[in-house]
Amino acid sequence: MAEVDDPRIYFAAERTLLAWVRTGLTLVGMGFVVARFGLFLRIVRNAPNAAPQLGSTWIGVGLVVLGSLAIGVAAWQHARFWKNLERPQQTRLSAMKWSVAFAASVALIGLALGAYLVVSAGDDGAHPAAARPS
Repeated sequence: MAEVDDPRIYFAAERTLLAWVRTGLTLVGMGFVVARFGLFLRIVRNAPNAAPQLGSTWIGVGLVVLGSLAIGVAAWQHARFWKNLERPQQTRLSAMKWSVAFAASVALIGLALGAYLVVSAGDDGAHPAAARPS
């Protein structure tokens, strides 16, 4: 098989994209856990009215954003790599678009999660009486 016709080149790029998506999802998941760890500590200490721990929130949001950016950059690099391949090495355009669209969607959902964590940072159960309707 000639090197120009070798589909393994594209498949290697696809595996690299998937590895970055896995890595990014791991960072997003870990970031969410770290962001909510302050709430967990307040519950364990039986102090629900204590001030929220913003340190863990901001570190967690940083991890979520970092993971989302890793996925987004990997999707962008994959699309750029596909465009630079020789014509015989390229798979169907629809296959490449689906991979990139999936990765970009995951990155956007991760960024939305980061925004949610920032918005809800001060409102994570610190004042349960205020949340109940009278």
